[in-house]
Amino acid sequence: MHIKSFLEYLRSEKRYSPHTVTAYHNDLLQFFEFIEIHYETNDPAIVSQHMIRSWISYLMDHSISSRTINRKLSTLKTFYRFLRKQDLVKTSPLLKINPPKTNKRLPEFVNEDKMDLLLDENVFEEDFKGTRNRLIIELLYNTGMRLSELTNIQHADINFPKHELKVVGKRNKERLIPFNKTLKEMLETYMRERKKEFGSTTECSYLLLTDNGKKIYKKLVYRIVNSYLSQVSTLKKKSPHVLRHTFATHMLNNGADLNAIKEILGHANLAATQVYTHNTIENLKKVYKQAHPRA
Repeated sequence: MHIKSFLEYLRSEKRYSPHTVTAYHNDLLQFFEFIEIHYETNDPAIVSQHMIRSWISYLMDHSISSRTINRKLSTLKTFYRFLRKQDLVKTSPLLKINPPKTNKRLPEFVNEDKMDLLLDENVFEEDFKGTRNRLIIELLYNTGMRLSELTNIQHADINFPKHELKVVGKRNKERLIPFNKTLKEMLETYMRERKKEFGSTTECSYLLLTDNGKKIYKKLVYRIVNSYLSQVSTLKKKSPHVLRHTFATHMLNNGADLNAIKEILGHANLAATQVYTHNTIENLKKVYKQAHPRA
């Protein structure tokens, strides 16, 4: 079915992450399993618009969200673009397929006063563990970096004199993120605590370590963030990604340029960053209602 060569194309040429490649693989397997059961074929060249529409109906009947269905359709579109480039099919059966409408979800974020409460109060212990946990919160909130970027920071990625931090984002793209004096001091405090805890001979080149001196892992970071945000926020989601949303929203609310935020976040295009302007507009509406005498 040419799926194997397509996945290799995503890995080597498009440089998609293993997680993304796995998602594409699963979507394709689900689709071709469906048409094999219902139409007794798994040949991409035979797939028709009718088959795809019936698959969409099937997914909707099984309470699959419009957002997820659109992602699966995007996978199929990418797959058929690949097949056309390879001259394996003449046309894509998705040309006239209209994706289901989705309700736009605004990114959830923590209010500024709640973040101030968390970071200004003495909720973090002054040992290695407490210093590390605070640094995790501060790094995510002060830079807007992704969880995977955070866990892969190495000592060599930090330029203290220039106040810059190098991270490796999606598709292995490197970018530099500026950090302020406060974060610099926090990094230095953490390094002293780390040295006290594990000595200067630790072989781990990664910045953030577990309690056992190993490279920190995503699930642990998630638990740490969730635990601390639970103390100040009632949001349903209390994940590292919420802190990324919080960083971008607070930056916009305080007058930062949208293009600058785009560069710091590592977004490929401005459209991905513009979603945060909706939160800013909502904030402006609240200010207007509170301030205008006839609002």
